[in-house]
Amino acid sequence: MRPPGARGATLKDVADRVGVHPGTVSRALNPATQGMVNPDTVRKVQRAAKELAYRPNPMARGLKTSRSMTVGIIVPDITNPLFPPIVKGAEAVLTEAGYTCLIGNTDNDIDRERDVLEAFIGRQVDGLIVASAQLEDEVLRHAADGDRPLVLVNRRVEGARIPLVVGDDAGGMEMAVRHLAELGHTRIAHLAGPQFLSTGRARARAFRQSMHEFGLTVDPNLVLECATYSVEAGAAAAAALFEATDAESAPTAIACGNDQIAIGTCDVLRERGLRCPQDVSVVGYNDMPYVDKLAPPLTTIRVPHALLGAEAARIMLRLLTGEDTATSVISLPVELVVRGSTAPPR
Repeated sequence: MRPPGARGATLKDVADRVGVHPGTVSRALNPATQGMVNPDTVRKVQRAAKELAYRPNPMARGLKTSRSMTVGIIVPDITNPLFPPIVKGAEAVLTEAGYTCLIGNTDNDIDRERDVLEAFIGRQVDGLIVASAQLEDEVLRHAADGDRPLVLVNRRVEGARIPLVVGDDAGGMEMAVRHLAELGHTRIAHLAGPQFLSTGRARARAFRQSMHEFGLTVDPNLVLECATYSVEAGAAAAAALFEATDAESAPTAIACGNDQIAIGTCDVLRERGLRCPQDVSVVGYNDMPYVDKLAPPLTTIRVPHALLGAEAARIMLRLLTGEDTATSVISLPVELVVRGSTAPPR
């Protein structure tokens, strides 16, 4: 037997140290089968594996199970601060189960999405978790008909029966409009996210519905679509909004499709000599990192992005083990976080 701490320890080395069969060690070190082993034995096996610096070999396990023990995670923009928490949440769950994650970035390009999917399939990934879905996404519809599990996260594909984990977009926008209405705002604008994405369309629809529910008029001139979820697109839409309105018709509050749009909006307010929230209140969406450090700190809708990723990974594991063959749809609750960017109108 190799001395404790030696590199290259095998499953049999751990089994000899504990005095059990190698199969028992394999089950004890695999979270999916750990429940089949006596808890005291699991602790002994884990302690021995640590002492021997044993590292499970996913390739060897894959040969036995005809799996690569990898899952591909596809995001639309790795520089967007909301996607790293999704990836981190999914990776934590999958790593615990013995899987390795491969990350692909599409830059919001449908052709690149196809290339990334094909590359992952070529690498024999066992499953795909996709955050880059567009409403009309034939690439993902086709992928869903393939021989490996596919789970969507944060976005959906219209008319496709694909397992899905999202935040409550409609409920979140309703919270934003309610907050502004209760502050006394009646002229509320909406700078919507791209309407070819489910999040942009769902939030825009919920804005209109919520305005009607609170007895407020939706002025078509105060609802603009942003080309992308970005600071630049938010600034462009906000500039167009104020160029098309005068002092009487301008909004006193703006509900934005996401935090980046809200940041671009606040930049335009400063450029035009308008104060937030004294002149115009602004609400974002997502509660991405550091929006609480802005001046003023941004009121926004908090989405549990890490939990979205974790739940998507749990669905994936159930699909891979055959425990779940139904089309799961999970909508996680969101919450309003009130900070300094909203106040009653003057």
